[in-house]
Amino acid sequence: MPCVELCRTGSTGVAVLPEWRKDILTGRWVVIAAERGKRPLDFKVRRDRRAAVLCPLCPGHERETPPEVAAYRPVDTPPDTPGWRVRVVPNKFPAVRGEGPAAVQSCGIYRAMPGIGVHEMVIEAPEHVRGFEDLDPEQVAAVLRMWQERSRALRRLAWIKYIQVFKNTGQAAGASLEHTHSQIVALPLVPDALRAELAGMAEHVQATGECPLCAMLRQEAEDGSRMIVQGRHAAVFAPFASRFPFEVWAVPRAHQEDFALAGEAVIRELAHLLRDVLGRLAGLLGSPPYNLVLHTAPVNSPCEHYHWHVEVLPRLAVCAGFEFGTGCYINPVAPEAAARHLREAGKSRAKKS
Repeated sequence: MPCVELCRTGSTGVAVLPEWRKDILTGRWVVIAAERGKRPLDFKVRRDRRAAVLCPLCPGHERETPPEVAAYRPVDTPPDTPGWRVRVVPNKFPAVRGEGPAAVQSCGIYRAMPGIGVHEMVIEAPEHVRGFEDLDPEQVAAVLRMWQERSRALRRLAWIKYIQVFKNTGQAAGASLEHTHSQIVALPLVPDALRAELAGMAEHVQATGECPLCAMLRQEAEDGSRMIVQGRHAAVFAPFASRFPFEVWAVPRAHQEDFALAGEAVIRELAHLLRDVLGRLAGLLGSPPYNLVLHTAPVNSPCEHYHWHVEVLPRLAVCAGFEFGTGCYINPVAPEAAARHLREAGKSRAKKS
């Protein structure tokens, strides 16, 4: 059956019947259950605000964090003092820690290894604001450059296999502090989720000779129904098999496996696009909690068929028994409808500015 018939939509762009869709990167199936009729107002949330007066990430409180390991600051200012623009410190409550390498040990039928790794926090701005949507594009670009810099530094540890960069914004997304920040976790293994993506990309390349994300970019640009905003170097769209309401991906146009090697032009445009789409989400949905996750290739090993990208996952729906039992997701908002609402939100923002 042709895709245009299978992916049938009503006059509003919302699928008229539930539809199973497959993520070509991972093989994961999701149910687009748009007949539930969810609209942006159904998801609008009240923004959680917490006092900045005791925030340990604000300038003047540098001694309340572990000593900084990197910072963008004037050369005449010493570490752990005000004056910084972006600051990186070890996470005070690390999920992993300790030096490697470490061997996997047998425990009867089980396998285990010491919880080695590196866990850092990137304090993204001196201003006490919530997220990228509250920063100017130049500041967001500085944060992305710091992600690159720390990734290049951490991979010098030969036992590091993967570096995960992520950003939790809002209490429901796992953020314990409101002040805008992200985290970097360097791991001695390649996580299963990334292995599934690697396998899916390799399978698609072997079958078609083309990277699936490169193919996605071309199809989304031609189709237009899920495209939100495009630039010269990157594009943002709602993925065909979206797991969550208003899930969006930012993908560089040029095929590149390693985010840490992205050029300045890509970084500057990506900063602008991420700030733009997060601002649209904030205006449309009342500053929802969200997770922003960087997907990039494993380090210290070649992986030419991988294509790095950023996923923004608003926390508007709760995973429950079906998701935990099956590994499949139910999304009550068709990505075509989400993209349309976000395109319209962009027009509204443009009129107000």
